[in-house]
Amino acid sequence: MPVPTLLPFTATPSRKSASQTSFRLTEKFILLLVFSGFITLCFGAIFFLPDSSKLLSGVFFHSSAVETNTRTGLDGVGEPGVPGSEEKVLAKIKKDHEKALLEAKDTLQKRPDEIKQDILKEKEKVAKESLGQGGKTTNDLPYIEYRRPQGATGHEPLDPVIKEKRGKIKQMMKHAWDNYRRYAWGSNELRPVSKQGHSSNLFGSIKGATIVDALDTLYIMEMFEEFDAATDWVEKNLDFNVNGEVSVFEVNIRFVGGLLSAYYLSGKEVFRRKAVELGEKLLPAFKTPTGIPWALLNLKSGIGRNWPWASGGSSILAEYGTLHLEFMHLSKLSENPDFAQKVMKIRKVLNRLDKPHGLYPNYLNPNSGQWGQHYVSVGGMGDSFYEYLLKAWLMSDRTDEEAKKMYYDALQAIETNLIRKSSGGLTYIAEWKGGLLEHKMGHLACFAGGMIALGADGAPGDKTGHQMEQAAEIARTCHESYSRTALKLGPEAFRFDGGVEAIATRQNEKYFILRPEVIETYMYMWRFTHDPKYRDWGWEAVQALEEHCKLDGGYSGIRDVYVSTPNYDDVQQSFFLAETLKYLYLLFSDDDHIPFHHWVFNTEAHPLPVIRSQQTEQNNEVE
Repeated sequence: MPVPTLLPFTATPSRKSASQTSFRLTEKFILLLVFSGFITLCFGAIFFLPDSSKLLSGVFFHSSAVETNTRTGLDGVGEPGVPGSEEKVLAKIKKDHEKALLEAKDTLQKRPDEIKQDILKEKEKVAKESLGQGGKTTNDLPYIEYRRPQGATGHEPLDPVIKEKRGKIKQMMKHAWDNYRRYAWGSNELRPVSKQGHSSNLFGSIKGATIVDALDTLYIMEMFEEFDAATDWVEKNLDFNVNGEVSVFEVNIRFVGGLLSAYYLSGKEVFRRKAVELGEKLLPAFKTPTGIPWALLNLKSGIGRNWPWASGGSSILAEYGTLHLEFMHLSKLSENPDFAQKVMKIRKVLNRLDKPHGLYPNYLNPNSGQWGQHYVSVGGMGDSFYEYLLKAWLMSDRTDEEAKKMYYDALQAIETNLIRKSSGGLTYIAEWKGGLLEHKMGHLACFAGGMIALGADGAPGDKTGHQMEQAAEIARTCHESYSRTALKLGPEAFRFDGGVEAIATRQNEKYFILRPEVIETYMYMWRFTHDPKYRDWGWEAVQALEEHCKLDGGYSGIRDVYVSTPNYDDVQQSFFLAETLKYLYLLFSDDDHIPFHHWVFNTEAHPLPVIRSQQTEQNNEVE
């Protein structure tokens, strides 16, 4: 500003203070001081008043809006010599100021992350306009317009009792999250007894499984402060440039699925970028003679292998068959067809193989493309393959007819060969070993009640009602597996032989690790029937979790659910936050919260949007 530059000059002593020269210098100083003050006032008004850019252009430089007044509806505004033109200019400035104030008020009411997102979207828009439709953004991903699917967050239930119960589940989530953040921040999981971090070999050297797994649950429960902290960690610390061997399946469903879901819920670009980055690092797993991926992959070297215990070096059905949803979305968000092509290749291999009795064995050799040991299960090692057949059809906006046929054909084979009823009237899904049935049902298989209910309305012929009855019977059986224990929490597996029903008879099947599958089926059954017993059963599980699994340091699994005094396994699984608590929360939410006609859950309960067909998009635009 002018004033500081003049101060040294005025402070210089003058030996001719009464002279004419001195008077002129003083006069000049006063004039310059007044002028500088005027300039300061003008510039202050220009740059600090609301909508100052409009003031600058419209008053001092005669803005284009005034010059082209026929397009703005301001006929005669600012015309020299036109009566009242100055008043019209001032009126327009006042109107612009009022509009700017309203815009500022709206901005101040937004959450900080929403303001950041608006800025990011504007930057992406500029990038798109400068680079063209086919251009790349700074992170080498194509510009994709973000559209949040409906139902990302809901409203409070009107029923005060249900509202209170849902609030309790949110408190459970806060307890689990706060203790993870306090004692294990950045680790994969929490040890709630010893109050320290826990890591398994499933994730290699990747860190933060609980953070990524919990992202969408935090958002859905509107725990935005916690969501922002998790987002910040992902942006600064989530690193896939590690030298370590990971489970392709587990990393896909938890990390890729969690990042994709967080992106679709929040629109934050960091999640899209991280998901695609990780997806690209998983692609070397598909470098086999058949295209059936390895179970394990070193992310640095790209070298894959299978579990050494798997039949003859086989890949596992539930692992290579549970990539489709995520990889289709990776192709959509990256515009890279490789992801979709990889999972469609898996389907081609499966379609050309003969299925024993229409069933899919759990083991497939990735080198020969032939089945391994003929062992079939809808529980562990098989479960989510069948889930993803159905959900591939649903996620495609019901256009993937191949997936639909494969699902209903497989379900028919399961009903014929595996589904049985006990002497006590309990329907269960047995396991098939080379033609012999083992009358055992795993906790993991309890998801099937929800799956069958989800697909019932698309069942061929008149089987919709039959499949809903079947789903309800499986839900009842799984509830019995809970109610017949001392702690009212279900075992890892339960049997229907030797005179027992829905009870674990072997010590290595009596544990409970905070699994979600039974709760998952309750949630689906509630959505489709609104039978209050499903909420009652869910609340029983909440009470059991609070009484027996909750500790000062979080929630722990239990080694034996048939013993009245719990023996803790000291692990708070990441899927407890991703799945168990999310499904409980949605069980006590209204149906328009993550509605099924807009979202499909991956097997880790991460909601992914239905990919609308071109016809559906056109119909929506017309509407």
